[in-house]
Amino acid sequence: SSQRTEEDRVEFLTGIIDAISLGTTIALLIRNKDARSVDYDHIKDAYRPSHADFAWDAKFGIRDFRGGGRASARETASRVVGGAVAQQLLSQQNISVQAWVSAVGNLEMPYPSEVKEDAIYANEVRCPNPQSAIKMIELIKLVRSEGDSIGGVITCVIKGPPAGLGEPVFDKLHACLGKAMLSINAVKGFEIGSGFNAASMRGSQHNDPFILNENKITTSTNNSGGIQGGISNGQDIVFRVAFKPVATIMKEQESVNAAGEKVSVKGKGRHDPCVVPRAVPIVEAMAALTLADHFLRNRLSRI
Repeated sequence: SSQRTEEDRVEFLTGIIDAISLGTTIALLIRNKDARSVDYDHIKDAYRPSHADFAWDAKFGIRDFRGGGRASARETASRVVGGAVAQQLLSQQNISVQAWVSAVGNLEMPYPSEVKEDAIYANEVRCPNPQSAIKMIELIKLVRSEGDSIGGVITCVIKGPPAGLGEPVFDKLHACLGKAMLSINAVKGFEIGSGFNAASMRGSQHNDPFILNENKITTSTNNSGGIQGGISNGQDIVFRVAFKPVATIMKEQESVNAAGEKVSVKGKGRHDPCVVPRAVPIVEAMAALTLADHFLRNRLSRI
């Protein structure tokens, strides 16, 4: 999915000693070693269609055109580190977060009954279905050869969440998850549980009946995606995140520059044809950070 080669080695500066957190701020550094700012010189004053270039100029009057600013997905590297710390906290409560590529373009894998992490990382597209992965990889290669880009969908499942996480009004758990996902570069859609399919269903079809299973209250279906009334109900939290095609493509596109003059814009360098495979750990990280926040809020409210 990417022609760049970054080590992504994390240097922890403060907050950790002997692999244990100190309770103080954890500061870290990730050095970019394969950056090529020269690849962006030609769009210093030109606005790429559907990119953040114009919006940033409109808001701040200045933008970082060199490819590594806040509008770059490289910004999410620090989130992945934070998410790894959050996942360690959640694992102590037997809560796990797992995401995978479930669609690229119009190619969608069948929904699995079980997903193993080894299967997700057995291929470069991070799709646990081998047959679907092959087709997705072929499609991405085709799109790249045409100088174009393509979007996709990531499915995420949070297993083991306790009932009671989330707030009933403004900080509903699914609202916080949605905000976290929509803060990721290139995300255009978020749905939880039955999502948009719920609009075409009847209540008798959509309701999740409560049952008693091994002396524990659970539900026989999970159309709610594990959250009801903004609060987790103890079932798996299941949601999907839609990513748009990358804005920078290797085809000529009409645009304007900062002076309002008509220009032709074409990408140069090593732009991704599909960002979805690289976004899997980002989705996991933001989900883990959100769950950790609500877990700590619940714990503090009971002290």
